[in-house]
Formats: sequence, structure tokens, C-alpha cells
Amino acid sequence: MSLKLRDLIRQVRACKTAAEERAVIAKESAMIRTAIREEQEHYRHRNVAKLLFMHMLGYPTHFGQLECMKLVASPHFPEKRIGYLGMMLLLSEQQEVLMLATNSLKNDLNSSNKFIAGLALAAIGNLATPDMSRDLAPEVDKHLSNSNPYLRKKACLAMARCLRKCPDMVEDFVERVVGLLNDRSHGVLITVVQLMTQVLVIDREYILEEGGGQYDGEEDAYYESATRTAFLKLVPSLVKLLRNLLSMGYSPDHDVGGISDPFLQVQILTLLRLLGANDVKASEEMNDVLAQVATNTETSKNAGNAILYECVQTIMAVESDDGLRVLAVNILGRFLLNRDNNIRYVALNTLAKCIADGAHAARSGDGGGENGEDANTAASALQRHRTTVVDCLKDPDISIRQRALELIYHLVNQENVEALTAELLNYLVLCPRDHRGDICSRVLKVVDKFCPEDRWRVDTLITMLTIAGRECESSVQSATTIYISQSSEDLRAYAVHKLLKAIRDDDGSQQGLLNVGIWSIGEYGDLLLKPYSYNPPSSGGNLSEVAELSAMASESVPVTVSFMALEPTSVVEIVEEVMNRHTCPLEVKQRALTCFTKLRERFENSADAATLEKIQNLVKKYEGSSSLELQLRSCEYGALINAIKGVSVKGGDGDDIFGANQGSESVSETVKTAAKEALARMPVVDIKLIQRKRAERADALMEGDAMDPFDAGSSDDAAPAPSSSGGGDLLDLNDIFGGGGPAAPVATQNGNALKAPSAKIEAAPNNDVDLLADIFSAPAAPAPAPVATPAVGGFDIFGGGQPAAPAPAIQNNMFAPQPVAVNPAPSLGSSLVDPFAAPIPSQQPQQPSAPAAIPSSPAAVGGPTPSSVTVQGFSHQGLTVEFESSKPDTWNKQNSLLVAKFINTTDAPLYGLHLQVAVPKYVTMEMKPPTSTTVPVTGGSSTKQVTQTISVTNTMLGTKNLMLKLKASFTSKGTKVEHLATCSGFPAGQY
Repeated sequence: MSLKLRDLIRQVRACKTAAEERAVIAKESAMIRTAIREEQEHYRHRNVAKLLFMHMLGYPTHFGQLECMKLVASPHFPEKRIGYLGMMLLLSEQQEVLMLATNSLKNDLNSSNKFIAGLALAAIGNLATPDMSRDLAPEVDKHLSNSNPYLRKKACLAMARCLRKCPDMVEDFVERVVGLLNDRSHGVLITVVQLMTQVLVIDREYILEEGGGQYDGEEDAYYESATRTAFLKLVPSLVKLLRNLLSMGYSPDHDVGGISDPFLQVQILTLLRLLGANDVKASEEMNDVLAQVATNTETSKNAGNAILYECVQTIMAVESDDGLRVLAVNILGRFLLNRDNNIRYVALNTLAKCIADGAHAARSGDGGGENGEDANTAASALQRHRTTVVDCLKDPDISIRQRALELIYHLVNQENVEALTAELLNYLVLCPRDHRGDICSRVLKVVDKFCPEDRWRVDTLITMLTIAGRECESSVQSATTIYISQSSEDLRAYAVHKLLKAIRDDDGSQQGLLNVGIWSIGEYGDLLLKPYSYNPPSSGGNLSEVAELSAMASESVPVTVSFMALEPTSVVEIVEEVMNRHTCPLEVKQRALTCFTKLRERFENSADAATLEKIQNLVKKYEGSSSLELQLRSCEYGALINAIKGVSVKGGDGDDIFGANQGSESVSETVKTAAKEALARMPVVDIKLIQRKRAERADALMEGDAMDPFDAGSSDDAAPAPSSSGGGDLLDLNDIFGGGGPAAPVATQNGNALKAPSAKIEAAPNNDVDLLADIFSAPAAPAPAPVATPAVGGFDIFGGGQPAAPAPAIQNNMFAPQPVAVNPAPSLGSSLVDPFAAPIPSQQPQQPSAPAAIPSSPAAVGGPTPSSVTVQGFSHQGLTVEFESSKPDTWNKQNSLLVAKFINTTDAPLYGLHLQVAVPKYVTMEMKPPTSTTVPVTGGSSTKQVTQTISVTNTMLGTKNLMLKLKASFTSKGTKVEHLATCSGFPAGQY
């Protein structure tokens, strides 16, 4: 016996655990299935009602869909009502079963019972598909002119659904919709206004879709469409209807909180907003009634606030005058004073959107000068509510604070930038840490755009780094560094004194502050040895420091900020203390080593010998560090310091690593000058020039005009002319950032040209190695074969052409490798050669050279490599990954091409394949997407193997082998599978 719905509800409520509830539902579902199978018609409506209750609880009820269709076809109204309710809740428009109800719907639409016809119209309004809309639209259209308002309002909603599914039918029903606007029933009016709103939205989307989604010409076509033109004629009628609602007295049928039919008023305002957009005439007709709504609506009730909010939206969207826009901003300003957080959130969000849209319209120039004036008027009106917006930053609700923060960014201008930036920095102290990075980036944009003076900008950025240096992005640190380097000498002294004080007071947690501060101390440490003082402004943007000083100062005596001169030992001790903290990041230690090296040069004439010796010992301290970068910097900086002192540094074979003074215990003046120049102040970086060069380089690469530095040169190409810059610049920034063309074959350093070595140099038994090779203890490269080489010391991608005559060997590069036995170097006047092509036989008799060292193992770089090698990646739960490895370039053994092949050994396809690969730091990788994310069963007749291509470059080939860390995820038979593996089976010395 089947339970009644009431009994089922009682049993479910009596269950104490979820398991008991599932048992009750399972038992009742089984009984309902039995009743459906036995065609128990007298219990059908009861079973569907119980299925609706189970559906509300979240249990599956799909087996009762056909029962709903049968109840809809029943001649009895109670069963029809349950059937329609079940159909609207248990079915969706994607269900194919729904097409069976088309005939029943058509019959019910023609029923003489208004309630049965109303059920059919409600079902159409919720579930109509495009096919059903085309079939039933004529029947729905008949009810639009029905004498019963109950059916007319339901027909309007059903027609909105039909037109949304079939936008091409809009023009056929425009006239009928226009005639319904004179209806006396408020229920019909609100549905007609909703239908007109839907028609405008549908018509716009349809026109844009027909035009391919381009928002240029299609927008104009929408504003001139026949539908919109017909509706624009009704603007006076809509204005009259809205005015009647405002002046109408108390009506118990339509009154909500003392306001007459607020739902109809909101719908009319929404329709007016769509009609008044980009239409001056329609906007002028509705300006008076909008002002009346804005001034006469009560705000004590939520219904009045809803009308005012919609009125503000309409005023901002139409072509209204300045007075209305100011009134709208003032309404939103009153909303900010409301105690309800929902109203305050809506006000903040709307203000930010209006100001942003106005600013965008002013920048784009849409609508001429009016939009720009309107935007400025709204923004200026909002400035009067600036204090209220700032107070929202102290609200306990995080959503209110975030909306207020967004609005403050739009409020900033040249006049209030100092005050609002101070408020942003105050909020930066209280906000969650995960929001600080975004706030720092925004503050940087504000400072960059509206900065009143350079000192205020530097002071603001230093204060921000002091508060949120741990969370700020690297771009903020880089910008602060650039602003300090571009400033005057006086401002640099102020910045470095302030940064030193901030570092001394910091606990070591603000990494951004440490990075910028230590860099500034290294660059401008000599300014710390002099006292500094300045008079801050009486008010404005010196932030917290001004507040502290003004509290200590009297009203008549001006405040003077003074920094004492420091001893070189004190400066070194402060940086050393930062570096010795166990929490000091590796990046800060690297910058500290650079700082010590530059301080050694800055303090050479002012510090005592003990301090200078201490600095050198601090640099040498990390020569045996486990960090490769620290070890590298320590060794190189130690060599620079010794070069400044005039001490010759011996390499691993006992020769001078600079290659400038063979057999001498001291270095030449040229090397000393080069070392001092390397430690001189960094040249000022022109960001705009770098960005322009990068853009030009990117454009050239896209057009295919840029020269590939690894492309083989043609014998017909003329050698480029040497650079005409007379230069003493240590670095050529144009070349570093890819701004220039091909490099000139004569390089310059410290203003001296580097000549190619003479061909008469005899090969030494043991070749000299450069500083880096000595540091890393790499084996010495074997002597090259007696053939012509493009340049000294290996491949020179910027080399010149064939030699014309030998040049004297003068080498001023501190870190360049020593020359080996080579042929005459190419001169400047001949054509370019391919640095990676096969060697050209020498045309001069070769001098006998020392025999080349024979590699002791096949791991030597450049050994024979098979054409392709297959390496097993991993095999897990039916998925096997193999890497087919090959060398794409015969001239570069470091590059390898790996093709991952995915093999499915299960009996079902694998879906959602996603492979992630991680490589060590000495390997660079470029990974392409797989050919498919679905791996079919391997071995099928029509299956295509899934592959994924990976390009890797092992920069330490011969010393370290290629290793891959793999993470694969896929779905096998409905189960999500993830697997981690390490692949290191590549042949040693070849990959």
C-alpha cells in the first residue's frame, strides 16, 4: 500500500540520521516504481506529489517524468495541476520527453477553463523550447487579447519566453505588445513592461549576433531598428504612467510600505533606461519625471530605496543633464550613510561603476564633449562625499571595505592625491595580507600618474615598502629603484638615509624593503657619510613622518628633519646584521654581496684599512657557499676588489685570470680602470626607451624582419659597421634589451676596442680557462683542431667575416678566456660566416699544436649521439608514457626534442589527460599541448596515438644529465587518477 504524502513527510522528519532518511526514501521510491509499472492510475497524482517532495530533498526522480505527461493529459483539473507542477520541476528544456507535451499544451490553451489555460501558459513560460515556441506562439498570441486579465498577464510572460527562444519572431508581435500598454490592470501592465524590456534586449542580442558580434556598426543598427523605433513612440505614455503612480493616493491593492506599486515603478524605470540610451529626445522627455521620482520617493522603507536605486541607474544611463547626475550622486551618497550594509554595498558599487564608465567615455570621446563634462560633473559631485567613502574603509565588513577601496582609486586626482594616498597606506596596515599585493600595485599607479613632486613619491613608496614589503610585487620594488636612480643627488641622499633607518628598525620580514634598501646603500653609500637635513612641508604628503614631527614641534618653530653622518663601519655593520639573520632570503644575500663590493669602492678614500679589509672578508666568506649564485658572486667580486687594489689574481693553472699581465705580480692600469668602472654607479635607466625598443623588436619579430642571432649568415651579407659611439659606458642598454640590430664585430669595453688575437700565438700544453670555469671546477676544454674558427674562445654569434690580415692581440676584457691556438681572426671588411657551419679549411700552413686531450668517457660533450632514443617515463594504472628523444640540431648538442607518447593498455579510453613536467634550473624547457586530451585504447584499428612535444636545452651537458619530474592526471573509468614519477634514464653525456 502506497503512503500518503503527509505520512511520507512525517516519516522523513522522524529520521534521526541521514542513513534512516535514505532508507525511507529508497523504500518509497521502490513502491512508486511498482505502482508506475502496474499502471495504478488512482494513485498517480499521489505518487507524483511524493516525487516532488523527494526532488526537493535532492533524491533522483527521473523515473516519474512520463507520469507527469500522463497527468497533464488528464481531463481533471486537480490531476492537471499536479502534472504541470511536476513537469515544470522534474523536467528541463533539454529533455526529449518534453516534446510529447506539445499537443496537450495546445489543447489546454484552447480550454474554456481559465485556470487550465493559465497552467499551460505557465508551463510555456518556464519550459518552452524553440520548436514548441514556434508551434504554440499563435495560441499564446490569442490570449494576449483575451478579455480576462488573468490570462493576459500570463500570456505576456509566456510570449517573452517564446521570443527569447525565437528572436526572429520579435517584429511580428511588436504591434500587439504596444496595444497592451493601455491596460488598466496593474498585473497586466507590469508583465507588458517586462515583455517590452525583454523584446529590446532580445532584439539587440539578435542584431549583434547577426553582425558577427562586432560592437561598432551593429550598435548603430540596433538604435535604428524598427522595434526600438516603435517603442520610442511610447515614451510619453510610459512617462505619464509613471507620473500617475507617483501622484496616486493610497491604494490597498497596490500599496507596499506607503509606496504605490513599487514593482511597476521599477519595471518602468528599467524600460526607460533602455529607451533613453543614446537618444537625446527620449531622454529630454523623461528628465522631469526622473527628477520627480528622485525627490519625492520616501527612503525610510526598502521599497523606496529600490525605486531610488533604479532611478539612479536610469539617470546615469540616459542622456540626462548635469543637474540630474549630481542629484543621482547625492542619492548614492545618502545611501552610504544608511546602516544597512546591503544598501551601502550597492551604493559603493554603483558609484564606482558610474565614475569608471564616465571616465572611459571621456577617454574614448564617445558623444563628443558632453560625456566628458558629465563624467567630470559626476566625479566632482562625488568628491563632496569623499569623507564618507573614506570612512567605509573602517567598516568591519570586508566587502564594504573592498568596494570603498575600488571607489577611492577612481576618486584620486591631482588635488587630493596626497590625502587619499595617506588613507590607502593607513588601510594597508589593517587589510588582509592577501590583498596587500594588489593595493601596492594600485598605489604605484596612482603615485606614477598624479605625483605632485619627486620627494613625495619616493617617500610614499618607501613607506609602502615599510608596511607591505613582504607582499608587494617585484614591479613595485623595481619602480622604487628606478625613481631613486632618476632623482637628484639631494633626493638620493634623503632616500638612502631614510632606507637605512627603515632597514635598521625592520625585523627582517619586509623583503621588498631590504631589496631596495640594500641596493640603494650599495649605489649611494658615500652619501651616508655626510649629514643631511631638510624642512618638510607643513601639511600634505610626507605621510606618517610629518604627523610625528608636527606633534613634537611647536606652532611657531619650523620642523627640520636631520640625519647624522654615519661612519663607514656603522653602514657595513647594518648590512652585515641583515645578512646574518637566519631568516634572510637568498635574494637579499645576493644583493648584500653586491652592496659590500660597491661599498669597498665607495669607502676607499674615507674608511680605514680595517673596515676595507672587513668588507673584503665579508665578500670572500661565501666562496664555498652551497648556493651557486652566492659562490659565483663571491668569487667574481673578490676578483674585482683585488683588481682595484692592484693585486694579480691567479687562476687554477697559476696564470693571471685577467689575461692582461703575463708574468707580472700586479695588474695594469687598464684593468684597474675597468674594475672601478664595473663598480661605478649604475647608469640611469630610461624606462620609456626600453619599452619602445622592446615594442619595436616585438613588431619586427612578428613581421619576420628581425635577424635571428642563431641563423646562418650569407656570404653575400656585408659586415655591419662598427658602433660610432665613443663610449665609456660599461653596458650598452640598447643591445641588452634587444633594441638594436646586429652587433658590430668590434666590441668595446671602457672605451677601448677589443682586437682579435694574432694567429701567431702558439698553443700551450694546458689551455687557459676563464674565471667561471675555474669556479665551477669544470674540466679544461681540449685544444681545438687546426682549422679556422669564427672567433676566439668558441662560437661567437656576433662574429665578423673572413680574415684579411692578423691583428695584434690586445685583450682588455677582465673575464674573457685566454686565447688558444687558432687561425687568423676574421677582419671587419669581409662577409659574414656561419658560426655554426662546418669549419672552412685553412689556406695557410698550420703551426704544429699540442695534441688534443682525448675524452676519458663517452660523456664528453659533442660525442656521437644516436638519431633517436626511447626512454621509459612511467607506467601507472593502464597509462604508459614513453619519450622518443632526438637531436634537432647537429650543431648544438645541448638542444633535445622529446616526443611523449601516451599508451593506453586498459579496455576503455582515458579522458582529461594532463601532463606536467618540471626540470632542474640548468635545463630550459618549452612544452606544447598534447594532440588530444583523450587517450584511446592502444591497438585499435582506427585509433591515433596521442603525443606531446617537449623541447629542452641542457646548459650543463657533459656535467649533469637531463632529469624530468612528471605529474600526470587523467580519468579512467570515472575515477580521477594522479601520479608522480621521475624520469632520469636518458643516456649520460648525450642528453
